[in-house]
Formats: sequence, C-alpha cells, structure tokens
Amino acid sequence: MIGLFKENVKIALSSIRTQLLRTIFTIIIIALGITALVGILTVVTAIDYNLNSSFASMGSNTFNISQYESRSRRHGGDEIQKINPIITYPQAKAFKEHYDYPFTQTSLSFVATSSAEVKYENQKTDPEISILGIDEYYLPNSGTEVTEGRNFNTFDISNNVYSCLVGSDFATKGLFKDINPIGKTLSIRGAKFKVIGVLKEKGSTFGNSQDLRVMIPIQVARSMFSAPNINYSLSAMISKTELLDEAVDDALVTMRKIRKLNPVEEDNFSISRSDDLINRIAELTGFLGISAWVMGIITILGSSIALMNIMIVSVTERTREIGVRKALGATKNNIAFQFFIETLTIGQLGGVIGIIFGIIIGYAICAAADWDFIIPWGAMLAAFITSFIVALISGLYPAIKAANLDPIEALRYE
Repeated sequence: MIGLFKENVKIALSSIRTQLLRTIFTIIIIALGITALVGILTVVTAIDYNLNSSFASMGSNTFNISQYESRSRRHGGDEIQKINPIITYPQAKAFKEHYDYPFTQTSLSFVATSSAEVKYENQKTDPEISILGIDEYYLPNSGTEVTEGRNFNTFDISNNVYSCLVGSDFATKGLFKDINPIGKTLSIRGAKFKVIGVLKEKGSTFGNSQDLRVMIPIQVARSMFSAPNINYSLSAMISKTELLDEAVDDALVTMRKIRKLNPVEEDNFSISRSDDLINRIAELTGFLGISAWVMGIITILGSSIALMNIMIVSVTERTREIGVRKALGATKNNIAFQFFIETLTIGQLGGVIGIIFGIIIGYAICAAADWDFIIPWGAMLAAFITSFIVALISGLYPAIKAANLDPIEALRYE
C-alpha cells in the first residue's frame, strides 16, 4: 500500500510538471483563498488577544461609572437624541465620599490633556503626551502595574505632592533612555515633578499609545489644567468577587441620588463591569471570525471550481494514458486513487503557500497596528483542513470519470 502511494505521488508530481503553467495558476487561486482566510483569522486572533489583555488585567471584580456618549429613543415616530450630562468633579467627589460598600475601593481620575509637552533638562518630547490626574487607587483599579519605583500613596494625594508616574516609553526610548528615571525631575507647563515610578508597558489601544502617559495627583492636575466641562471617571474594585452584583447595585443607587434622579427617570450615566467588556470583546471577535470564514469560503469556492476544472481537463488529455494503464492491469480504484493524489497534492501546495502568506500578511498588519502577534494555530489547522476538503471534493468527479473510462475506447482516443 505504501509503495502504491509513493508511486501515485511520483505520477502526480510528473503530471504537475507536464502542465506546469496551468497548475501554478490553480495553486495561486487556492493560495489566495487560504491567504484571505488565514490572514483575517490571524488579525482576529491578535485583536482578541490584545483587547482581552488590555481589559482582563483589570480583573473580573471592577466596574466603572462614566457618562454615556449618547442614547436615542423613539417618541411619537421621531427619533430624539439624549445626551447624558458629564460627571462633574463635585459629583465624582460626592460619590467617592458616600459610596462605602464593604470591601470596595473607589478611584477618581480624569484626562487633563492629550497634547502636553514634557521636558527633562535640555530635552523635550513632542506635544503628544497624555497627562492624567489620578488618586492612589487608580493603578490597582485599572490593572496597571509599576515596574520601577512605587505608586502614589495617600500622603502624596492628600498633600498634593509634585511627583509623577511615567509610561514605559519614557524609560525605554524616550527622555530617560539608558538612565534610571527614578528621582529625576520632569517639567510640565513650567511645574517640576519628581518621577517616583515607571509603569508597565501596555502597548496601544486603537492606535493610542498607553505608554506615553504621565500621571500626577488629581488636585495638582486640576490646578494646572482648567477647562470647561471636564468629564471625570470613577472606578471601583471589590476584593470579594461574589459581592460584585450587590456592589454594582449599591453604586447605582448612590449615583442616582447624587444625580438627583427621581424613581421614574432613566439613568443618565453608565455603569460598566470589566467582565461585561470582556464578553463584548468575545462577541465582536466571534463576529469577525464568522465574517472571515464567509469571505474565505467564497474565495475558496472559486478555488475548488478551478481545481476541478484542471483535473477534468487533465482526465480528458490523458485518456489514452488511462487506457494503457487499465490494459496493463490497473483497476478502477488504482486510477481513481492516482487522480485523488494529484488533486490533493495541488490542493495542499496551494494550502501551504496560502498559510505562509496569510501569516505574513497578518504579522504585517499586527506590526503596523502595534499589536502583539500571536501564532494562529487554529487558523493554520482550519486552513489545512479546508484545503484538504477542497481538494477532496474537487477531485471526486474527475477521479470517478477517469476510473469509469472504457479501456478499449481510451486506447483508441487520439
């Protein structure tokens, strides 16, 4: 059996060489379909991994209170857009003071600016640095870690100490490259800040770098960056995950009181749990995965038709050869097996080339988007199985046709 298999592989490769141009075009068509499938699935895998890494670090025991961007509802046949009011500092501060659910810690923060220029001695950055005003609970609540130095403590926040935490880019390729940033002094809008900690690298989210940030005490940030309609963010973390539902309910009641909402009014703010975000990400990437399969299958359908066509043409052109083989004792199964092997060889060559190019394209997209690249083992396995099935289906009819040729008529074929 093994000897027969090897012989059929040799015949298949010999046949491929005799009709090289046609075979190359068929392999390219198959490779394009597999490339599209693997490339998209590679990107989907990277998106899933990077987004889950970003949000999963917060754990499943945190929730955030923020402003809805907008909501719309229908009233009398007309669509009315409702814009939720921002969360002001007095409201955010009141929530932090009044929300006292057991085993929870609440963080208050805001983005002071996303276009600051930071100086160190005679060097300065481009005006693209984000400045965040935070408290001592922001880092643990957001799942952010300090790799060097320390986090803010209660004394730093309550006494408005001019110290700061910097993103990892400052230490690896920014102002503090090749030097220890701890204890160094940065200048922001003329104010001097002592660096007390370096944050762990987080990469980019939707093109926005999370490592070009400077965090300063929230009251210091408020005194330096005054702008109308600043929107504040609240986050809470509970140490006992089993109490999360009750903690969220209590936060909802507390925030409604602070917003002065009567019992019949809808919430005009959002409470989002970290596990909800992870579930939404899973739904999104699942939808993208289905879309990738649909697009890939449409492309691969064309590949299977092309592969079947070349094998039917091959059967017609090699009718006399089939007659000779049958006259020499080849059975129907031998002939069918030979053409199956040829089809599978062409299909798998296209599949391997498609997998390689799909991974290369996926890697290039991940590199351009600054995402971590994950080897898509699932996509590679799916592509291999798909190309095998395509070759199997495409080779079925030509193999049956070749096996059923009458040997006498085949020998007379010119």
